[in-house]
Amino acid sequence: MKNKKSPLKVFALGGLGEIGKNMYVVEYGEDLIVIDSGLKFPEEDMLGIDLVIPDITYLVENKDRLRAIVLTHGHEDHIGALPFVLKELDVPLYGTKLTLGLAKVKFQEHGLMNKVQIHEVTEESTLQFGPLSVSFFRVNHSIPDAVGVAVYTPEGIVVHTGDFKFDYTPVGEKADLGKMAALGEKGVLCLLSDSTNAERPGHTLSERTVGETIRDVFHKSDGRIIFATFASNVYRLQQVIEAADIYGRKIAVIGRSMENVFRIGAELGYLNIPKGMLIDVNEIDRYSADRVVIVCTGSQGEPMAALTRIATGSHRSVKIYPGDTVIIAAQPIPGNARFVGRTIDLLMRAGAEVVFGSVSGFHVSGHGSQEELKLMLNLMKPKYFIPIHGEYRMLMMHKKLAEATGVESRNIFILDNGEPIEFVDGVASKGAKLPSGMVLIDGKGVGDIGNIVLRDRRKLSEDGLIVVVVTISKDQWKIVSGPDLVTRGFVYVRESEEMLNEATRLVQQSLHRLTERNVKEWSQLKSKVIDVLEPYFYEKTQRKPMILPVIMEV
Repeated sequence: MKNKKSPLKVFALGGLGEIGKNMYVVEYGEDLIVIDSGLKFPEEDMLGIDLVIPDITYLVENKDRLRAIVLTHGHEDHIGALPFVLKELDVPLYGTKLTLGLAKVKFQEHGLMNKVQIHEVTEESTLQFGPLSVSFFRVNHSIPDAVGVAVYTPEGIVVHTGDFKFDYTPVGEKADLGKMAALGEKGVLCLLSDSTNAERPGHTLSERTVGETIRDVFHKSDGRIIFATFASNVYRLQQVIEAADIYGRKIAVIGRSMENVFRIGAELGYLNIPKGMLIDVNEIDRYSADRVVIVCTGSQGEPMAALTRIATGSHRSVKIYPGDTVIIAAQPIPGNARFVGRTIDLLMRAGAEVVFGSVSGFHVSGHGSQEELKLMLNLMKPKYFIPIHGEYRMLMMHKKLAEATGVESRNIFILDNGEPIEFVDGVASKGAKLPSGMVLIDGKGVGDIGNIVLRDRRKLSEDGLIVVVVTISKDQWKIVSGPDLVTRGFVYVRESEEMLNEATRLVQQSLHRLTERNVKEWSQLKSKVIDVLEPYFYEKTQRKPMILPVIMEV
């Protein structure tokens, strides 16, 4: 009897139906390879949450079969979860030089530097893990050292594009179109491709166009220039350095992540900074306004980032003066537009000229638009296609683009996280859903906050809290003190005394009835307090505060 053939499984633990927390898995027989390990930032209703990472239950359950984590590039949505994942999994990590440089900063912060097996790769590297081998090809993105990944399996080649665009005049190295076309000629079984800009027609502009705009503003400005962008956009930082060199300006760097990128970029040779150009932020006032550039974080209006603190006047070293030019060289991530708008308003009130938005020419996307996505599909010529890295509508639009290039509609899969596609003898089918989801990080707590805690936080933030304190005599089983009502975030007590006195009376009456009947079950007493107060407060205020009964025995 013939042994049943192992299927090749391809699935995501994060990155489908969302922007961020990218994590993809290729599994064959006894071997699993993970591509990327990213985080995403919390949505507005995730109160108090710092970060969101993928649920790696499946990887933990199969850690003896896990061979490697392979990284495509060094952005947070692709490497941000590594410290949390590598605390759970002892697995080798493979990435290009800059990608690993940025990851190492995280490992140092988390005390993992000596525990992680780190292996540097180039686009020429080939890795072998049992029947699976991995090769790389260079792509253009908004960060150097970005690669796509090709996984050779007994079923065929699975290609993950990484984040990419086709930039024919890049600031860094050109993408390796020849290698992509060669993969297509060999025959790609399944392509996983970046869908971020699938809704955007045409081509994404070259990063080099931003350099021209930067030089133009440096030429016109005779005051200080404050330049805010993503810390990881190394190409843009290099163009600021070049413009500062041309116009004789010194650069001060503010923000921990920005300082890290300047340090690592310079150490690894990705940032070419002339000697003596960098100055400490405390030295700014020694130079005339037309000799200074401040490069900082905060292009997304984050409350604690450098630009926001400068805008609110709470930064200890930098204030805004009339005549300053502030350049915000990034598009707001969905959900952040309000914060960015508030920061711009504050900067303008302080007298700065603020330049922002893609119309200004200071930002171009690092992701390919529709024509580039079609070019990737034409180069790879995949039999099967899985759009990745995007919200549902983006995945659907990418599906339409693939159909337009000739991929059969039945061979395109729009998946959710945890939904595997299984390949046997070159034929694909959907497999049974695997554990997936998100793990919330709050301070040092990883995964200890779930939906119930978030629901309570939402309720507290919307309608406030009432604590009802009652003391009951153990011997006589009578109320000896209280009920006392303490409110937080519900109503202004002085103006609501009558309502609160009536609420106290209602609680007293209902508890008195229960104690007379000798009901000693604490849960019943607490439930009664909630049952009496909830409808009363809703009738009076149309609000549902959280009610917390505290009953003590003496």
